[in-house]
Amino acid sequence: MTSADSRGRLRGAATYAVVAALAAAVGGSVAWMARGRQAARHDAVTTHGEWVKIPRGADTLRAYIAYPERKSKAPAVIVIHEIFGLTDWEPTVVDRLAKEGFVAIVPDLLSSKHGRSPADADSGRKLVAELEPERITADLDATYGYVKALPAVLKDDIGTIGFCWGGGQSFRYATNNPNLRAAVVCYGPAPDSAAIRRIQAPVLGIYGENDARITAALPNVVAEMQSAGKTFVHEIYPGTGHGFLKPGREGSDGPQVERAWKRILQFFHARLGK
Repeated sequence: MTSADSRGRLRGAATYAVVAALAAAVGGSVAWMARGRQAARHDAVTTHGEWVKIPRGADTLRAYIAYPERKSKAPAVIVIHEIFGLTDWEPTVVDRLAKEGFVAIVPDLLSSKHGRSPADADSGRKLVAELEPERITADLDATYGYVKALPAVLKDDIGTIGFCWGGGQSFRYATNNPNLRAAVVCYGPAPDSAAIRRIQAPVLGIYGENDARITAALPNVVAEMQSAGKTFVHEIYPGTGHGFLKPGREGSDGPQVERAWKRILQFFHARLGK
């Protein structure tokens, strides 16, 4: 081997080492930024978000609450999670509502019985299926009472919004709490006709076009709400499926998400105030 060959190999080894070091550094930076984005998944504009514990008899209810930046008291919205339990997504919904001027709160409806929602979606679904309707109502009553007692809340201006299973619970809770001022049902089933007659709050329904499991029943829901003299308006969003307001679902990456949120906020502002 010539001296020129030796020098060439040394230069090649040195270059490889530098490239490897740079790649490791960049990789570490990317991983660090990814972790940073994960940790900062809530809306940075909402500076008053916190986890709270709500007494519920001998049990405790875990919840995330966020406050808006405003000088006056605010209406409040109770967010009801999907069938998977409380995930990382629902607190971002709370933050979004807080940005729009509402005190918003999402209770973990598994927490009074199981401590908190599990990270695994399938496990969460199985536990939610075990919840008794009476327990769910009691937990939502405790959440309602908690926000109503907050000095920053307009105590007579409280509504609910729920998604998937939570959409059905938002509809059902309106049959049990005559003091609700508004209820939003995002692709959730309606209660039976006898329970519908107890509803006092106006209800807004948000549905995906490709979700016949839920939307096929809408004509009956409309007829029953009209027959009972209740206020029910709904919209079906084209090109979307069940759960489309949550990232990863059919239509969640399209324009219908913001269109639906605009309608939801219009409804809350009209029914609860600004």
